[in-house]
Amino acid sequence: MGVPAFFRWLSRKYPSIIVNCVEEKAKECNGVKVPIDTSKPNPNEVEFDNLYLDMNGIIHPCTHPEDKPAPKNEDEMMVAIFEYIDRIFNIVRPRRLLYMAIDGVAPRAKMNQQRSRRFRASKEGMEAAEEKQKIRQEILAKGGILPPEEVKERFDSNCITPGTEFMDNLAKCLRYYIADRLNSDPGWKNLTVILSDASAPGEGEHKIMDYIRRQRAQPNHDPNTHHCLCGADADLIMLGLATHEPNFTIIREEFKPNKPKPCALCNQLGHEVKDCQGLPREKQGKHDQFADSLPMSEQEFIFIRLCVLREYLERELTMASLPFTFDFERSVDDWVFMCFFVGNDFLPHLPSLEIREGAIDRLVNIYKNVVHKTGGYLTESGFVNLQRVQMIMLAVGEVEDSIFKKRKDDDDNFKRRQKEKRKRMKRDQPSFIPGGQFSPQALGNRSSPQAISNPRQVAFEMRMHDRQNSTTSPSPNTSFNSDGSPSPAGGIKRKAEDSDSEPEPEDNIRLWETGWKQRYYKNKFDVDASDEKFRRKVVQSYVEGLCWVLRYYYQGCASWNWYYPFHYAPFASDFEGIADMPSDFEKGSKPFKPLEQLMGVFPAASGNFLPPTWRKLMTDPESSIIDFYPEDFAIDLNGKKYAWQGVALLPFVDERRLRAALEEVYPDLTPEESRRNSLGGDVLFVGKHHPLCDFIVEQYKTKNKEPVDIPPELCHGIQGKLTLNENAVLPDQIVESPVPMLRDLTQNSAVSISFKDPQFDEDFVFKAVVLPGAKKPAPVLKPGDWEKTNNDGRPWRPQLGFNRDRKPVHLDQSAFRTLGHTMPRERGMPGMYPNAVPLGTYGAPYARPLMSPQQQIPKLLSNLRPQESWRGPTPLFQTTPQRTAGAAPLLAWNRMLQSQNQYQPNQFQGLGGPMGYPQRPEDRMDRGRQV
Repeated sequence: MGVPAFFRWLSRKYPSIIVNCVEEKAKECNGVKVPIDTSKPNPNEVEFDNLYLDMNGIIHPCTHPEDKPAPKNEDEMMVAIFEYIDRIFNIVRPRRLLYMAIDGVAPRAKMNQQRSRRFRASKEGMEAAEEKQKIRQEILAKGGILPPEEVKERFDSNCITPGTEFMDNLAKCLRYYIADRLNSDPGWKNLTVILSDASAPGEGEHKIMDYIRRQRAQPNHDPNTHHCLCGADADLIMLGLATHEPNFTIIREEFKPNKPKPCALCNQLGHEVKDCQGLPREKQGKHDQFADSLPMSEQEFIFIRLCVLREYLERELTMASLPFTFDFERSVDDWVFMCFFVGNDFLPHLPSLEIREGAIDRLVNIYKNVVHKTGGYLTESGFVNLQRVQMIMLAVGEVEDSIFKKRKDDDDNFKRRQKEKRKRMKRDQPSFIPGGQFSPQALGNRSSPQAISNPRQVAFEMRMHDRQNSTTSPSPNTSFNSDGSPSPAGGIKRKAEDSDSEPEPEDNIRLWETGWKQRYYKNKFDVDASDEKFRRKVVQSYVEGLCWVLRYYYQGCASWNWYYPFHYAPFASDFEGIADMPSDFEKGSKPFKPLEQLMGVFPAASGNFLPPTWRKLMTDPESSIIDFYPEDFAIDLNGKKYAWQGVALLPFVDERRLRAALEEVYPDLTPEESRRNSLGGDVLFVGKHHPLCDFIVEQYKTKNKEPVDIPPELCHGIQGKLTLNENAVLPDQIVESPVPMLRDLTQNSAVSISFKDPQFDEDFVFKAVVLPGAKKPAPVLKPGDWEKTNNDGRPWRPQLGFNRDRKPVHLDQSAFRTLGHTMPRERGMPGMYPNAVPLGTYGAPYARPLMSPQQQIPKLLSNLRPQESWRGPTPLFQTTPQRTAGAAPLLAWNRMLQSQNQYQPNQFQGLGGPMGYPQRPEDRMDRGRQV
């Protein structure tokens, strides 16, 4: 969802919604990797029923990662996707359903944003390649050292779009992957798996929501189903709230800013391409053993508990003395609706509402003040009451002028602080920084400290180098002759103090000055602000968009053809007289076909994914739709600083003209291209142990071509229609591997069949309510938590983890002595633990248990406070055999931990040695000498 900074704002305002995931790591025995038994209890101390994967959030980081080397070919990409799914499955461990949804053909309203993204990606990729080549030539001309240029084809991420060969191959690979796991993984034994690939129309997350809505409307649905949705988009939080399911959790990658990225020219860290100087690479490690690897850590995951977010919202949205009965579920729907004003994938946000300026809090306060006058809620089951919305928007419009002025003041204050900071940094900059062997090293460097060789000679060379630089470098005020030599005539005029600041684009709108509305409409829409008819047209389109988006979230796609036909939004003060505006949409609309969507969203540079005659329509000057594919286009920063935040001013695609042009080239499609251009559906997979397996196999034996209903008692209450699949996975038939490096499945026992969700009339309304029989989760936030203190005056601490009754681990002095004697000698003085701080320093006798074998004991002792620890008992097959020599202190430590908390596993004996942290080769060699 296009809401930059929404998750950051949400997690800061409601911190207890975040829980760090506990992940069980695979063990190795005699060099053989032992797979994790996912049928064992979840180490997070919570059991999930259904896991939903928004696959596009997995495909992109696996095919073109930002923090590690990219896969060399398509086969490696597929294996990376398999491993990513395995990791998510290991953390969540669903017991009933796994639903994989890949983005299919999107509604026309979303295609405009997809078009903008793909045109930008193509333009930025070409510009980056040109800049890289230019800088490379300049560095080599100056005698710089650069590694030889790799001759490889750049991966075009635009191929991750329905209708391409890449997406078709991905669907085949996922079918193979599912069959393999159903045959071999005990955690998949009784699991129902549904794959909705790119041929099924709809965005991945909305296909998942549509499935949940339709299952909720069935009489056999379990209202206490625990859902877990994997995805990084902010709109998943809104979608999860819109289901009104009491147990809904989102899992996503933990965002870690400022990850080191190597330079694309020299592959060294610490600078970007534009700052590359072509210097020789420094030795990495004692023997340069880390030369070809990046210093990166494995990506971690977090849970977002929507049940806790609902607790926060209930506290914030509850209103007293209302003229109508307060309904928390309706107020949640209104909160979701108000979040649409700060941005989404289908509409630009209002100019006066920026999430970084507290726009949602402002809307909530206005909402609570105005709702007494509205006489009711803004929305009901996805339908908007425009008369009440008008009152909210006009209230925002009354403060628009002050919002713009405050924004200007805040921006000026920020620039002033940055200017002072630059001055301070220049003044405090050290005059000399040692280099070579004496150069400062970043904390956490993997390579062990190296002994200085010939220190006197190195120090002499540094002094001479510094003296040479000081004599040859001119002073800042030195003037120069025409030949470049320093002039003895004196200094030149100093530059302005802020000359080193980045140039900013000219702002012609000046929203903080009088007349901002006239300038806005003249610059953005090229009309006069007095043109009431045009302004009302813009407002009406925006109001239609608000109604369409809310309907999309609560009922499904109201129209596949509707879209917002402008690049900019109106002002809140323009929302006058919207109560009588129509908000109905045409019925019976159909989605684009996959290749048609490619023609609507691809730039000409990505035309290689299209059939030749279709591709020609993008480049032929005589093409009737050549204007849809500009080679260059403007980007309006619209008050922002960076190009990616701006608005791409691309022409909107005329659907009628596009279809008329494609009619002439449709006959040129090959049978394979025609197959990829057709719309498909979902496929259901089960293994031989699943109760539904025999029922499906019987359908294939009888060759029943009519759709049949799923017996809900055989499939955890799931209902829908089953139809025979032409390319089905069948028992006792070989499943060929589409990836050459993976084996064929010669002893397959899984089966697949086409699946269709329960169908309803077009006018059917899915009620946005909590289902009867649903049990409200135990509260996490306590009344005293809101005042940030407990009853006895201790600091406020939210509940961490899913288990409310988890007891923290206590460390006494004997435990610290045990730790000190079992530490490797290289990490401190013999028999001591140098990083330990006395317990009295922290004022509390609690310490956080280790979360994973990778975390080291120093981190444990530097954060002595109760933290997340929800690991269950370690499975017996994963218990590492105990050492017989020198293991007594370690066993005593484990016994002490287990006596304090029965859920605490023997987690300090993982790979690598005592206490389970990763060991270097030197550590392993010396470990046998430790006593």
